[in-house]
Amino acid sequence: MPVPHLRRASLTSVFSSSLHTSPPPPPNPKNISDHAKPGRSSIEDSPGSGEEEIVEPEQGNVLSHIISQLRPGADLSRVVLPTFILEPRSMLERITNFMAHPETLLPMPAIDDPVERFVSVIKFYLSGWHIKPPGVKKPLNPILGETFTCYWDYPDGTRGYYISEQTSHHPPKSSYFFMAPEHNIRIDGTLKPRSKFLGNSAASLMEGIAILRLLNRGQDEEKGERYILTQPNMYARGILFGKMKYELGDHSYVRCPESNLVADIEFKTKGYFSGTYNAIGGTIKNEKTGEVLYELSGLWNGEMYIKNVHTHRKEVLFDATHAKHSKPLARPVEEQAERESQRLWEPTVKAIIARNHEAATDEKTKIEDRQRDEAAKRADDGVDWRPRLFRAVQGGPGGQDEGEEDLDWILNTQIDSHDPEKATKQILAIAPIVAGQKECSQFQIPPHDSKQSNSAEQPLPQQDTTASTSVAGSSTQTPTDSAPEPVKRKDTQTQDVDEFVDAEEKQ
Repeated sequence: MPVPHLRRASLTSVFSSSLHTSPPPPPNPKNISDHAKPGRSSIEDSPGSGEEEIVEPEQGNVLSHIISQLRPGADLSRVVLPTFILEPRSMLERITNFMAHPETLLPMPAIDDPVERFVSVIKFYLSGWHIKPPGVKKPLNPILGETFTCYWDYPDGTRGYYISEQTSHHPPKSSYFFMAPEHNIRIDGTLKPRSKFLGNSAASLMEGIAILRLLNRGQDEEKGERYILTQPNMYARGILFGKMKYELGDHSYVRCPESNLVADIEFKTKGYFSGTYNAIGGTIKNEKTGEVLYELSGLWNGEMYIKNVHTHRKEVLFDATHAKHSKPLARPVEEQAERESQRLWEPTVKAIIARNHEAATDEKTKIEDRQRDEAAKRADDGVDWRPRLFRAVQGGPGGQDEGEEDLDWILNTQIDSHDPEKATKQILAIAPIVAGQKECSQFQIPPHDSKQSNSAEQPLPQQDTTASTSVAGSSTQTPTDSAPEPVKRKDTQTQDVDEFVDAEEKQ
């Protein structure tokens, strides 16, 4: 029996986005408050603080019901979760935490020494783990074909652009692309979380990789100098008895094939009788010679240190204690298409922020029911679904993506890596990112070959938007009445070339 008002940590973060959150029975609304103000950020509005929050009696009953159905080793991909443990944003949006510290991201390509450059990549990699909402909420599971785009305005007048899409639902796969053209930085990634129930713990095994490319470095002018990154796993301890706690755990790796450098970073979980929470440790070494160059230590949510093995000098690598991250900017919701994250989940998010869990469950149910109906209709019509913006990786010997097979999906267009102005136009031709751009409806859900009709399924309603903007390669977008220059987009699978005008739909 749950203890009324037991203070305990949320289940949500450790379940990550790998859980399928079909709606549970609505919780009793008598304890629901509606004092929260919609329109603020999810991190500001999430109830609770830190890693603990109050679990009300009715909510505790729901959690007990969930736990009663679990067995050790069970797959959590279809576990029903209540809406009160949800973060009011999609996983596609939450991935942007990875790029939210430009002060660690942007300097990397300018560092000439390869070892110092690798250390700067480790600093960037470690800088984002402290970012989490109060209560450590679980993000909303993206639906198949959901997209999210955004951008960052940097102090030097440049921009970074982000494009993401849910490329698979079972198993869940979230694919993303980031580029800061003027800074020679590109990131491609696919997050493939897989959850397990482990008795008194729940684990989210964070499979998938990200590939960070410094395009002004390396022997390959197109691929640049690559850094292959994995992620730690996430755990919820004490979900049946004891104090509930969220932890990052196990080893993650950052490897640079061009420099033969690798970092083995252990996110340490606390033992029963020793250790501490949130600790990290690790080494940076030359894989070719086996020589250890640096040792890493500290707390991933506090001060992290790097020690030179030869000189024994130890210094702070990154201090997350008072670090302030940069939130991305997105187009107004009224300009977004129906399957863009913020518009898609807007009614659900408003209800979560207002702590109206019954309304949140109803709104989430509508989206999930529609997704199931679409899948059934595709099956009836014999239509295979494929992502709109990403293509399958072509790996193996001689493949254009050789050595990058674990990405699974990569952006389905070619971006000029050495002409920032052209790259910006190409990026903005893929999908609307900045205010004023229109959604291109060339690809519907499910996408069809351009020679086929879309009669197999009714297209989703298109969102009316304002006029598209002209992109001049700078961070400032200005409207223009003159005919914009077409941008060519080449499909890397079919080699077909389409023309776009700043992502505006052709009439």
